[in-house]
Amino acid sequence: MRGLLVPLLLWSSVGYAMAPPVTSPLSSAAAPALAYPPTRRDDVVDTQFGVAVADPYRWLENDVRQDAEVAAWVAAENKVTDAALATLPLRATLKARMTELYDYERFGVPVKRGGRYFYTHNSGLQNQAVLFVRDKVDGPSRPLIDPNGWSKDGATALAEWTASHDGSKLLYAVQDGGTDWRTLRIIDVASGKLLPDEIKWVKYSNLDWSADGTRVFYSRFPTPADGHIFQAASQDHAIYTHRLGTPQSADRRLFAYPANRDYTNNAHASDDGRWLVITTAPAGDRYQVSLIDLASKTMKPRVIVSGFTSDYRFAGNVGTTLYFVTNHDAPKMKLVAIDVARATPVTRTIVPEGAATLDGATLVGGRLLLSYLADANSRIEVRSRLGQLLRTVALPGIGTATGFDGRPGDPETFFAFASFNRPTTIYRYDVASGAARPWAAPTLKFNPDDFVVEQRFYASKDGTKVPMFIVHRQDVTGPAPTLLYAYGGFNVSLTPSYSPTWMAWLEQGGVFALANIRGGGEYGAAWHDAGRLAHKQNVFDDFIAAGEFLKTQHIAAPHGLAIEGGSNGGLLIGAVINQRPDLFDAAHPAVGVMDMTRFDRFTAGKYWVDDYGFPSKEDDFRTALAYSPYHNIRGGRVYPPVIVTTADTDDRVVPGHSFKYIAALQSTPGVGDRPHLIRIETRAGHGSGKPTGKIIEETSDVYAFLGAFTGLDHDRFR
Repeated sequence: MRGLLVPLLLWSSVGYAMAPPVTSPLSSAAAPALAYPPTRRDDVVDTQFGVAVADPYRWLENDVRQDAEVAAWVAAENKVTDAALATLPLRATLKARMTELYDYERFGVPVKRGGRYFYTHNSGLQNQAVLFVRDKVDGPSRPLIDPNGWSKDGATALAEWTASHDGSKLLYAVQDGGTDWRTLRIIDVASGKLLPDEIKWVKYSNLDWSADGTRVFYSRFPTPADGHIFQAASQDHAIYTHRLGTPQSADRRLFAYPANRDYTNNAHASDDGRWLVITTAPAGDRYQVSLIDLASKTMKPRVIVSGFTSDYRFAGNVGTTLYFVTNHDAPKMKLVAIDVARATPVTRTIVPEGAATLDGATLVGGRLLLSYLADANSRIEVRSRLGQLLRTVALPGIGTATGFDGRPGDPETFFAFASFNRPTTIYRYDVASGAARPWAAPTLKFNPDDFVVEQRFYASKDGTKVPMFIVHRQDVTGPAPTLLYAYGGFNVSLTPSYSPTWMAWLEQGGVFALANIRGGGEYGAAWHDAGRLAHKQNVFDDFIAAGEFLKTQHIAAPHGLAIEGGSNGGLLIGAVINQRPDLFDAAHPAVGVMDMTRFDRFTAGKYWVDDYGFPSKEDDFRTALAYSPYHNIRGGRVYPPVIVTTADTDDRVVPGHSFKYIAALQSTPGVGDRPHLIRIETRAGHGSGKPTGKIIEETSDVYAFLGAFTGLDHDRFR
């Protein structure tokens, strides 16, 4: 079987049929009934296309920072949740072990600029990683930017960063409290001195430099009106250039798309400093590509790919030849070269579409490095600029390889490799010889060989074969508490990765399963298309089939299947709970999109219409309403225990989605007496930039809850 990580384990079925339902401190006869906070219910009804849509909790959409009633409701919900979680003995066990598992050195992939090497490093339990620099590849390191002192709670983070071509200066983004908004600063690398430049209201932006290091390129929105920073939908995204030493008010706007104010625009500077490659997107992965000749006085943009029909990812250039990875007439992606020397650009295929999905490409050391996904596992090829296969990169095993940044003249690059049982190791790769050697390897607090990683394929409702990774301890050979995770949207591919929180679950005797359901990009555009718009139900069918497979194959205990997903994956969890409450034994929808009739009215929601459709269009509206988690909670059937998580500063998926969903679930009669809780974090957002301490606190709470209802035994597996 292609993609099989280890020989297939035969699971024992002993005790499966006779296993009783799991009891926990929250579900025992002695446990008092949970008293949820009273939630005001209004008579709000919208009629769309003749359909009356009730929205009694719309007031919970209001910003918790500005609405006292919402803030009081949040405090009351957290009080109930905290009291319930305090009854779980597994909570302390998991927190202690997650803290130990997080306490190891973690390195980011180095980026070489001008002979200097920049990389992030976390010593273990630091809330935020520190950016280091070396003047030689194996020379001494020195800290350049340490965000751990930026705020008392550790919630102000170093986000995106990029060094100038000569490595003398570094442009970086500051993220406060998890928000998507960024403030840009510039630091002199040699002295560590912060330059006076400050650039605000940056969002959804790539960052880049001019070749001479005098200008930077970024994307921003107009300064938002007071009181509408976190929830208002944004318009007029534009690309600017900032000259060092000047105020932001003097920045020049280089590109916008006035024909549609909702489109986003991002810029990538070519390594030779000649071109600014601009991608404009209405939503999803459909781009127009424009080009600015930075050597020209006018810097007038020129469209080289029009139509907004295909994905285009810039991979590098040699003179007037620009390389792109694209799915134009190639659902699994191909590599093309566009010659822009002529008035009408000429496109030719360098590497045609293959059986595996081409996930990205870079141009380093005169070679093309191509990253493929084969059944959600990495494969790296090295090719000439004409597309001739020279070699494949020998990886340490089957897992995920990322990185491979560099310049056309660099003789080396770096990559990271990880799998479910193997934390990230950084490798230095010699492009000419093909030799790879470890550059930074972690010291582990467990033995990777104590864990089994395998890949299985199961049939979905319509017969489609779907891959799923299954991970467990070697000595767990029978049905066990199982945590099933998936995403299923936006062309996002889930590949093997290491998480200390997943490892803590595994060490307790649990099983972890990751399903590569449709809607993702694991098998290219066709796999994505099969899980979006009118086909979105396939995503839920794939996930439900994964749960059924885990139970019928005696992998998950009969009353021991927990499910988890975040963002679009939170929508997934909310939808499948409504459709199959009998199948799942505990659930964690995190920062989910729960109201499918109003998602496009807040912050980034309008960019999701490629997957969800337009609520203003009847066919899209009816499709989305049929699975909308908030609108499809029904009494008369027992719902599993649910713990929802969100955060007050989430301006990607605003917390009102989760607030309204849990309010509806708590107030619906006939859904059973299992706990339905919400945990609302403060000074945190959609996930990025979250301090290590907050991650441990939240995940130990969530996994203690899931473990309490699936039989995860904190004594048995110590």
